[in-house]
Amino acid sequence: MKTAEFSISFLMGFFIYSMIEIINRGYTHWTMGLTGGIVLMILYLINSSSGITLIKSCFIGAIFITSTEFFVGLIVNRFLEWNVWDYSEVPLNVMGQICLPFTLAWFILCIPAYFLCRFIHDQLRRDCFI
Repeated sequence: MKTAEFSISFLMGFFIYSMIEIINRGYTHWTMGLTGGIVLMILYLINSSSGITLIKSCFIGAIFITSTEFFVGLIVNRFLEWNVWDYSEVPLNVMGQICLPFTLAWFILCIPAYFLCRFIHDQLRRDCFI
């Protein structure tokens, strides 16, 4: 993967996820922007693979995002005690860091992410940027 692909997918993930949080919660935290950027870079890598189907991409993406959310949550919420989010009141949560309803939400959000990653890939290849 070239630098342009990493950079574009990271920046889009950073800004899109930050905007989703601001629209839904009214605010975001800088760590969520970084996490969103890293997640979209990995989803880009997954979705650039030939033969990946939409459903497979969504399943892998939901598991990856939930795992990333748990890891980041342990650092920013538990270790650093920044209290960026708390799912303790949400059913089927693990340590208040992840929960099944949000894993399902990540699965659904992986649908537009799949098409966004494909679009970025096609545009970069078509325009010979990489």
